[in-house]
Amino acid sequence: MKQIALLFTTFLLAASTFAQIDSTIKKKKKRDWSKVSLANRANDHFVVQVGYDGWASMPDSIKTKGFSRSLNIYFMYDFPFKTDPRFSIGVGAGIGSSNIFFDKQEVDITNLGSRLPFPNKADTTHFKKYKLVSSYLEAPVELRFTADPENSGSSWKGAIGVKVGTLLNVHTKGKTLLNSTGGTVNSYTEKLSSKRFFNNTRFCVTGRVGYGHISIFGQYQVNNFIRDGVGPNVHPYSIGINFSGL
Repeated sequence: MKQIALLFTTFLLAASTFAQIDSTIKKKKKRDWSKVSLANRANDHFVVQVGYDGWASMPDSIKTKGFSRSLNIYFMYDFPFKTDPRFSIGVGAGIGSSNIFFDKQEVDITNLGSRLPFPNKADTTHFKKYKLVSSYLEAPVELRFTADPENSGSSWKGAIGVKVGTLLNVHTKGKTLLNSTGGTVNSYTEKLSSKRFFNNTRFCVTGRVGYGHISIFGQYQVNNFIRDGVGPNVHPYSIGINFSGL
């Protein structure tokens, strides 16, 4: 929850900064925004996000480690408001993926039981590197703000929105099997795939703030990642860097 609090605090501070910038612009010169030319405007059609991932509400029995990460790639259309082109609606589609790394622990997604086990492997053979990978086909929608819509490539920007995703794949990947003392047992890679324990749809709230083509983004999954009643109620989140252009 500390990461989520930090995320929303960052966006609140950013929103305050935008308000001050916008207020300063208005004091300097009141513009007729309906006559602004957007002919050379970069509409942020192409969006790439690289982030740090985590699970909110994760129980103490689950041990993660390392740099869990995500990569999201979207193509979006931008529809400016006619009366005030500083504001626009962005809609699109793309692929989102997440990699969560575990510490001497596995996620038994191919288990035939009714619940998803997270067996602790610290005292037995375990993988040196082990991760759970999920990927989604997603449709993001954003309410966007650009302080200077005529020169969006060198302007303060912000956006809040939602996205809906449908689950494409979930798999685990383990590399290099070690014994309990850390000695190598077998140098091989194991990959197992199953979507049975996971929600097929995810709903996320999103936000980003930045300058020009680079910004900070955050997202939080509102519904549970794991299906109700078959495992812990965890909510994935991401915080990272957003690159946009075209």
